[in-house]
Amino acid sequence: MTEWQIALIAVGAVAGITLIVLFLWLSNNLIKTTRYEVPLGEVEKSVKVVQISDLHGKSFGAHNAKLISNVELLAPDVIAITGDIIHRYTEKNKRVALETISALSQIAPVLYISGNHEMRNKGYRFFRKSVMEAGATVLDNAEIKVSGVTFVGLNGAHNKNDTLSKISNNTQNKVLLAHMPHCFKNYARAGYALVLSGHAHGGQWRIPFTKQGIYAPGQGMFPKYTSGIHTIGNTKMIISRGLGNSEFPLRLFNRPEIVEVTLAPKLAGSL
Repeated sequence: MTEWQIALIAVGAVAGITLIVLFLWLSNNLIKTTRYEVPLGEVEKSVKVVQISDLHGKSFGAHNAKLISNVELLAPDVIAITGDIIHRYTEKNKRVALETISALSQIAPVLYISGNHEMRNKGYRFFRKSVMEAGATVLDNAEIKVSGVTFVGLNGAHNKNDTLSKISNNTQNKVLLAHMPHCFKNYARAGYALVLSGHAHGGQWRIPFTKQGIYAPGQGMFPKYTSGIHTIGNTKMIISRGLGNSEFPLRLFNRPEIVEVTLAPKLAGSL
C-alpha cells in the first residue's frame, strides 16, 4: 500500500469519526419543537402551553440559555414542567433546575409536577420549597386555573385510580399533568380531556425512520407510549420525548424535544 493510499484512509477515518461525533452531539443537543392543537371545551380563546419534561439536570448553553430562548420565542401562555427536572439531588442538578425555573417564570406562569427522580429520596420536601421560591406553582395532587384552563397535577409517586378520583371532579374539560405515560388507561378512566406526560425519553434509542423507541421504564422493550399523541375514548395524551438523559447518557435518532400545545376553543357540535 502506497503512502498516499495510507494517508487517504487516515483522512477518511478521521472524517468518518468526526461526522459520527457531530451526529451524536446534534442528536443530544439540538432541540426540536413539536406542535399540536387540541380542542378543549373550557377555553374561550386559544391558549398556548409549552411543555418541558425530563431535563435531568442537563444544560443547553450557560444557564440553559438556549433552552430558555427557544421557549421565549414560542410566546407561551403557560409553561408546564412534567417531572424529572433533576436527575439526583446534587448541587449542580439543583442549581440547573432552579435557574431554569426562575428564568422560565419570567416568560409565563410555570406549573410543575414531580417525576420519579424527584421522589427517589427524602430531599424532595426541601427541593419542592425551592421550586416554589424560584417562581413555579407546584401541583402535587392539586389543581389550578391559569389563562382560562384548569390544570391538574399528579405527584410523581401517585398514578392509581383512587388518587386520581380524589384530586378533581368534573375532569372532562381539564388538563392533567402526569409524569408516567404507561398509566394512560388510569388517566382516561378518570375522564381527563388531555394529559401531558413524559418519562419515556422517546424510547431513548429510536429505530431510524420510525417513531419506535427501543426501551422505556415501566414498559420494557419496544414500548407503546414514548412520544406523540394518543387517544383512549375522549382522552388524549401527548408525550414529550424530554430534554435530558437518565441512567443511559446517550440519545440516538431521538433529539431533545420541547412540546407546544395550542388549546383551541371547541366548535359547537364537535366531539
